[in-house]
Amino acid sequence: MSETRLSVLKTYKLFIGGSFPRSESGRVYEVTDSRGQWLANAPRASRKDARDAVTAARAAFPRWSGTTAYLRGQVLYRVAEMLQGRGEQFRAEVAAAEGLSKSAARAAVDAAIDRWVWYAGWTDKVAQIAGAANPVAGPYLNLSTPAPTGVVAVLAPRDSSLLGLVSVLAPVVATGNTAVVVTAGTAPLPALTLGEVLATSDVPGGVVNLLSGRAAELAPTLAAHQDVNAIDLTGADEELAAELEGVAAENLKRVRRPRRSAEDWTADPGTGRLLAFLETKTVWPPMGV
Repeated sequence: MSETRLSVLKTYKLFIGGSFPRSESGRVYEVTDSRGQWLANAPRASRKDARDAVTAARAAFPRWSGTTAYLRGQVLYRVAEMLQGRGEQFRAEVAAAEGLSKSAARAAVDAAIDRWVWYAGWTDKVAQIAGAANPVAGPYLNLSTPAPTGVVAVLAPRDSSLLGLVSVLAPVVATGNTAVVVTAGTAPLPALTLGEVLATSDVPGGVVNLLSGRAAELAPTLAAHQDVNAIDLTGADEELAAELEGVAAENLKRVRRPRRSAEDWTADPGTGRLLAFLETKTVWPPMGV
């Protein structure tokens, strides 16, 4: 006789400091697919979880920013390898989250993998387009070089649960920053699964931290946090973006405000996001005789 087997339902967790904690509040919320059918319960991060994520990101910043650009590229390439190895799981989650056909979900996941590879290749090249040797009057070399901003809070796009997420996250970490990401509230599962990939991809703990929940609850804490250096408002609506921009101005954060029109995540990403969270440092070494 055959016995009916119960499915082992997956327990999704946050990704903070390289670990997988539940929300400190113990809250969860239902995640449904595009047709309203229940998929899973996701942890609903609290403001304390957001502060813990910032602490983890700050602790990881010196090591990650001090890593050679070549090695950062190797780490990001490893993420692409691991993501490709779990492609079937991601395709199923993306299809459910966005209501895509199997072929469209496959294309979205493949594009996300390619996007990681794209930014992996840029890690040791961005200095060539962001740096310069400046002409000055005097016996000096005047050299400008890019440096990472620090801890960057990222509001993931709401319309692309994996490709959009990778498109806003990868350039942040490729240039040596660390990230605290608020996932798409209604479609967090691909992002939370990405945390499992990052944990096994040589990415140091704390470089990427993933929070699921309500952006309206978490984002103001990140925008006001004195240890967050920049914030990407891609996933915020116009009303929330305006509020966060005002909060961030009070502590002089760098802000990337989304465009009003929907972004085409399948388009050539260019270098705009690579340069968005870089500072320019200039040195004046004397010329040798």
